[in-house]
Amino acid sequence: MSTKKKVFIVEDHAIFREGLKRVICEMDNVELIGEAENGADFLMKLKKVDPDIVLMDIQMPVMDGLEATEKALKYDPSLKILVISMFGEEEYVYSMVEKGVCGFILKTSGIHDLEKAIHRVSEGQQYYSEEIMGLLVKKVRQIDAAEKITFSEKEMDVLRLLCKGLPNNEIADRLFLSVRTVEGYRNRMLQKTGSANVINLVIFALRSKLVIM
Repeated sequence: MSTKKKVFIVEDHAIFREGLKRVICEMDNVELIGEAENGADFLMKLKKVDPDIVLMDIQMPVMDGLEATEKALKYDPSLKILVISMFGEEEYVYSMVEKGVCGFILKTSGIHDLEKAIHRVSEGQQYYSEEIMGLLVKKVRQIDAAEKITFSEKEMDVLRLLCKGLPNNEIADRLFLSVRTVEGYRNRMLQKTGSANVINLVIFALRSKLVIM
């Protein structure tokens, strides 16, 4: 019997928050364990709950998602935060990535995409919608550090599929490798680039033009 994934919502708009709660409560193997209307409210409640994943808004009164994410990850570095953003908030995307969030999904996304994002992030993977990935591609620039880092042919194969947002098991199937082998290639690339997570690795690949999308 699978354990339900515990979700906490941080969102200041009551109508959207209520809609999100109803959607989550109808999902299989997902349990809503709390909600907060701003970052300060969330940090206070975080001491009493143990969520598997936090759905974090960006622009909120009292304390926004950037500050709340930074403080929450200092309190619990293992916390998995999935940002729910709107068009027009691309100026915050890279800052949130640097702070260590596990993914991004737009508020206009469908229920299936939200469910997929929750499950991927709760399992230790990253998730970012195609639209958000497009925003990152626009903002990235070539960096000299890429000239000092080399990847093997197999690492590049894995990297290209990571940049498309594929999870490890799908990459393994496409490249006829085991999931453990894919994880090994991924971990070596994270170490080589000093990336904290796959999103940072993807950004590095795009900034350095190792992968063109």
